[in-house]
Amino acid sequence: MKGKRPVGRPRKAWAAVKEVVNDEPEHGSVRVEITDDQQVGHLNVRPHAQARNELEERINDLGESWETESLFDDVIEDISEDRFFDDVDAVTPEQAVRYRQQLRAIGPKEFCKATVHSGAITAKKLLTAFGIRPPAFLEGGPDESYYGLLTLALTRELAKRAKLLKYNTIDDAVALLKRSRNIVVLTGAGISTSLGIPDFRSKETGLYSQLEKLGLGISDPQEVFNIDIFRDDPTIFYSVAKDILPDTKGLYSPTHAFIAKLQNMGKLLTNYSQNIDNIEANAGIRPEKLIQCHGSFATATCQKCGHRVKGDTIFADIKAGRIPRCAKCIAGLRSGAGNGNGSVKRKRSYNRSNGKKSRRRSSDDDDDDDDEQYDIPAAGVMKPDITFFGEELPDEFSQRLVKHDRDLVDLVIVIGTSLKVAPVSEVVPYLPPHIPQIYISRTPVSHINFDIDLLGDCDVIVAELCRRAGWDLEHHMVAPDQVVDIRLEEGYKSRHVFTAVGSSSQSTTPGL
Repeated sequence: MKGKRPVGRPRKAWAAVKEVVNDEPEHGSVRVEITDDQQVGHLNVRPHAQARNELEERINDLGESWETESLFDDVIEDISEDRFFDDVDAVTPEQAVRYRQQLRAIGPKEFCKATVHSGAITAKKLLTAFGIRPPAFLEGGPDESYYGLLTLALTRELAKRAKLLKYNTIDDAVALLKRSRNIVVLTGAGISTSLGIPDFRSKETGLYSQLEKLGLGISDPQEVFNIDIFRDDPTIFYSVAKDILPDTKGLYSPTHAFIAKLQNMGKLLTNYSQNIDNIEANAGIRPEKLIQCHGSFATATCQKCGHRVKGDTIFADIKAGRIPRCAKCIAGLRSGAGNGNGSVKRKRSYNRSNGKKSRRRSSDDDDDDDDEQYDIPAAGVMKPDITFFGEELPDEFSQRLVKHDRDLVDLVIVIGTSLKVAPVSEVVPYLPPHIPQIYISRTPVSHINFDIDLLGDCDVIVAELCRRAGWDLEHHMVAPDQVVDIRLEEGYKSRHVFTAVGSSSQSTTPGL
């Protein structure tokens, strides 16, 4: 399971979707056109008289309908929601659960007959059972115009791992923790936010949201971590690197302490971390138990000669807003190894403001064109060993997952990540589906069916789990008598919301 971090984020086609409905459609069809900057396609939706078996045919012909699925797939990302709707004609949470279970029990063909074809529910309303908001560009059209989206919604649901119905309560989660001996923990930025380190995707407070406001001259804030852009112009990354450089001074969060406790109790199989802050080391998580999927600031490598150093070697340059250069390359240039006469050759920089190359003219105006390209010292640029978009993930990632963990894991816990970036997002679906899975984060996800969702502050949740398990989680950020209010989210049997409300000396909250 080897792969690169994909370049950029999933395309958002919502702004590029337009409805084309002719007053007198040719051959009696309604055409819905979906365009974006990379593809154009047309979806012909048959009118009422021809649509009796449309949905069933789409299910049967799905293998040949890659274009339709691809087009709707762009749109569906924008109209999928993780919570049920209260502002449209939607099924209730309880009905949604029943519909999803019915789909798996009888299969898509019989499901379509029992629901849409029988007239029991419209395709438009049935979409909401699978977390899909009926899109505005189809509003006013016949119900058959929703068949394409419904087909995709059904196939996406069936492609998900099925929830294990016997695991639902907090007591179930605690029992799983206590009995398991080979736990895979997959972590994201949410486990470090309590230390003041921003996550990436939260609105307003997330790193990408903040980067959008800086006017860096890039079209997408994720391009800060694009390897091609870094190689072309490292100043973009280093203009913001000082703001993401971890400065934890040995600190770690209660969630890091929780993972370390699992390790020290002999329960941790592997911690797959998407974080680049290297805080796991502060908590005492051993290197042999840790896979840093996206690398970290712990080391840095010259992009020219491959010389590697400890990460803190370049921290002073990063904090000062300078591009760190390779000491080995500089030594070679000074000794005359660079261009034969001991001078330092310079390579021109990229001017983001006008999109042009800039260079400073020296007295040597007779240099050839190749020499005129130089304005930055030719010593290699040091890059922290974090995995940029477009770079290969560490070999240890796929080797550990495929050859070791998949056969040994007995519990999966995902903490503080929305699992939106491949290939790390594929770790959970890759693991055996019969292995219990627990999700801990502030907000739920809809693209993976976890067995138990524990929503809220990660630190609060893991501390409460430890308390119920009878384990001491000693950390200065966790009050010994912390009181947590826990409620079951409406419409769910396995989604629990945690809120810290004070200490036991202030209030009393009955346990669940």
